[in-house]
Amino acid sequence: MTMLNKFHVPSKLARRRSQVQSTSNAGFTLIETSMATVIIGVGVLAMVDAQSAFIVSNQWSSHAASATFLANEIRELTRNLPKHDPVTGLTLIDDGEGNMVISGWGTDGGEVTVDDFDDIDDFDGMTFSFIGTPGIDDNDLPGPIDAFGEVIPALSIEGNELGYTDNANGFTGEAMNGWYQTISVEKINPFDTSVVRSNSFFELPNGSFPGRDVDEYPLRISVFVFYQGVNDLTADLVTTVTWIVP
Repeated sequence: MTMLNKFHVPSKLARRRSQVQSTSNAGFTLIETSMATVIIGVGVLAMVDAQSAFIVSNQWSSHAASATFLANEIRELTRNLPKHDPVTGLTLIDDGEGNMVISGWGTDGGEVTVDDFDDIDDFDGMTFSFIGTPGIDDNDLPGPIDAFGEVIPALSIEGNELGYTDNANGFTGEAMNGWYQTISVEKINPFDTSVVRSNSFFELPNGSFPGRDVDEYPLRISVFVFYQGVNDLTADLVTTVTWIVP
């Protein structure tokens, strides 16, 4: 009887091992499955959020690069131009009522396209945009434009120009979609470039100071580049490039 118990009756340790093996073969519990689902879901959401942030950042970087390019095209276009009209210059004239007004600032008679602009102050207040129209009456010419004054066409995915034709009196076709170049030209104090002077400002001689005529001031040129998406109600300012012409 003793030998039978020794070899045939399971011990408490053997029964416990059998129970553990039976439990381990039963599969995942509901709690374990739920926890695994939560962990995987959090990981997937983190990856999706990171991907979305990357796409937004990449899109903004692309827009910033395009905007800087468009602003620098205006800078290149005006680099070799005189500050004021090379023929008429910038002068003060009597308006017939005893008031002295500026003459020569902005576009002059006969200047109707960007090809006619022959000095920097011609660009003051002008916008070159994909919805611009020929003629300077509304200060919104076709654009955006490059350093040669030509409209930059929209491109297809394959890199082909979309419906671009350049006529003598304007532009027809599809320009670089959504972009605006707006230009500001300001006369500034030569000793403090943060101080803007009016277009007609001048200084009379005073002691050893010989005075300063209306056309002897530095100019500050700023190009504001905007972008308006297909579903955007208004255009957003992407970048501003500013430089000073002494």
